[in-house]
Parts: sequence; structure tokens; C-alpha cells
Amino acid sequence: MHPHLHTKDNTACEEVMTALEECHARGFLWKSMGMCNDAKHRVNLCLRAERLKRTAVNREIAKAKREKIKKVWSEIDENS
Repeated sequence: MHPHLHTKDNTACEEVMTALEECHARGFLWKSMGMCNDAKHRVNLCLRAERLKRTAVNREIAKAKREKIKKVWSEIDENS
């Protein structure tokens, strides 16, 4: 599932999202004939790349927190 499209976090994909919106604004027939498929594909690729960046950062943050907790528990064990 995609994140909300127009937020401060998705500024990297703003250009391709705007292109998709412009394509959709051309009307139902334009969309139904598959004329917006390329724009939609580019949006999906951009959002996926942003998600992968975000998960990598979150993974590093979680790793640092685990190390900090492990260090605190080892200090507690040593002092007990």
C-alpha cells in the first residue's frame, strides 16, 4: 500500500505524481485506454525507492537502539 502521496515526506516523487495527475485529468477515456500506465509505473518505482530508503534508515536506528539497550543491560548485569 502506498503512503499518502502529497506529504512533506514525498517531495522526491512530486514531479512524477504531478505528471500522473495531469494524465488522469485528461479524462476517463484517456485512463481507460491505458495511456497513463507509464506514468503510474514511474510513480510506483519512485515510491518504492523512497520506501526502501526509509526502511534502511529505520533499520539503522533500530540497530542503534538495540545496541544501546544491550549495553545498558550488560552494565546492569555487571553491577548486580
